[in-house]
Amino acid sequence: MSESLVVPTMAEMLAEGKQPEVLFWVGCAGSFDDRAKKITKAFVRILNRTNVSFAVLGTEESCTGDPAKRAGNEFLFQMQAMMNIEVLNAYEAKKIVTACPHCFNTLKNEYPELGGNYEVIHHTEFLKSLIDEGRLTVEGGQFKGKKITFHDPCYLGRANKVYEAPRDLIQKLDVELVEMKRSKANGLCCGAGGAQMFKDAEPGNKEVNIERTEDALEIQPDIIAAGCPFCNTMLTDGIKNKEKEGSVKVMDIAELIANAQDL
Repeated sequence: MSESLVVPTMAEMLAEGKQPEVLFWVGCAGSFDDRAKKITKAFVRILNRTNVSFAVLGTEESCTGDPAKRAGNEFLFQMQAMMNIEVLNAYEAKKIVTACPHCFNTLKNEYPELGGNYEVIHHTEFLKSLIDEGRLTVEGGQFKGKKITFHDPCYLGRANKVYEAPRDLIQKLDVELVEMKRSKANGLCCGAGGAQMFKDAEPGNKEVNIERTEDALEIQPDIIAAGCPFCNTMLTDGIKNKEKEGSVKVMDIAELIANAQDL
């Protein structure tokens, strides 16, 4: 399947004397992880379809420093952050959209004190604004009537109080949105936050992602919707552990919308 995705870089835009409406911050997962790359592509397909003027940093983008900071290496975090801020400020970036809540939280809340002040929005908020402005229309398509539950990413939900945008988008698909017992402000972490994604589990009798997957499977959904590449990985692993790959899918909201529209 050959996809003709149009993804301009900020450098190309600058050469043409243009400033995009938004800078799409792809993030490490969205750039390198095979599963997360599909989320990146789905989001780009929506941006292309809705004629949003956007650009990426491409090779000039470096890790935001979130994992370093959470793991306690403040020095490395600040080095990574300063490098990114220098690049972003050189391009006079104003509005940044990202599909990763970790990047979102770090750019939004931790870059300002280092001189990086931007309007940062999560891709679910951005997609909702496209619908509100009439630039994107969504119907149920292949998801009509399906039972979907949404897992709140920690850095989107509890850390930044973004609960409604992802749910509004899911409801636009004519599906049955069912909440897990622990959701919104009481949501349970998928187990990847705080750089746990990159290390072995602590001693205990159950992995956090298995516990969270059980929360979801309790309500027998067709799809577990996620809004974070880390959560996606952890929940997918949980589904594999429970041998439910045949009946339950884990999908990012951008994928749900892109697939409903057959983009």
